Amino acid sequence: MKGTDLMKHSWSVRSLTDFVVDSAQSAHADDTPFHHLRFDRVFPEDFYAAMLQAMPDASDYRAMSGKSKVGSSRPDGKPTRAKIDLFPEYVRHLPPGKRAVWDVAGSVLRSKELQAAFVQRLAPDLERRFGTNFANVRMYPVPILTRDIPGYRIFKHTDSLWKGITVQLYLPPDNSTRHIGTIFHEVLPDGRKPKKRQMPFAPNTGYAFAVGTDTWHSADPVGPEVKTRDSILLTYFVDAGIWRSLRNRGRRIQNLILNEIRNLKRN
Repeated sequence: MKGTDLMKHSWSVRSLTDFVVDSAQSAHADDTPFHHLRFDRVFPEDFYAAMLQAMPDASDYRAMSGKSKVGSSRPDGKPTRAKIDLFPEYVRHLPPGKRAVWDVAGSVLRSKELQAAFVQRLAPDLERRFGTNFANVRMYPVPILTRDIPGYRIFKHTDSLWKGITVQLYLPPDNSTRHIGTIFHEVLPDGRKPKKRQMPFAPNTGYAFAVGTDTWHSADPVGPEVKTRDSILLTYFVDAGIWRSLRNRGRRIQNLILNEIRNLKRN
């Protein structure tokens, strides 16, 4: 399916949002080793196929920064994680067909309805962190399309408390790389953090959890048998108070400037 054909398809932003919201609401909840949701079918099959067909070229991505760089270096110095922010100002540089797909995907992932579904499903964890007024804590959704290549890894860590909810949606074409999914760790009384569970890197699946001090996770090194490890990271940044609000929007502007400079150099 071509991206231009997608706009003629029955899946509108509204109907796609309803589908993904239903996926979040029906996701399997698990408490081992910490509370999280697991998705079996995030997007409609035809839209998922369109996403795979519309994958950007390697040159369309920009190298990731921050914690995601830790432990992710190769001998040749090539960055092992790159991204495209799924905001209109970023995807506009993609070819029209691909832009149509990722613009729709970004709109769905930034929707208030999907955020409300995650807040509802992760309510106990959010209440423990934010108190009884957790549902009114503002969140700022940032969806990014990420691409990892051989050599990528990330060590055991918990996400920054700037974040409220972490979601990762896997985008492999088949089941041949199920072994490269995110690893969840339990925390033992003696402080050790052994591997407890691993998410299978399977098509159209994913997970979500409310960020806390016990949500330790990692990713093993991506081996040479993997061409690319594609996924969507949807992060809900805490947006309460003027400082966080300015920070979240300032980072978006900063990334926009860096992206525009990069595209000017390419042209």
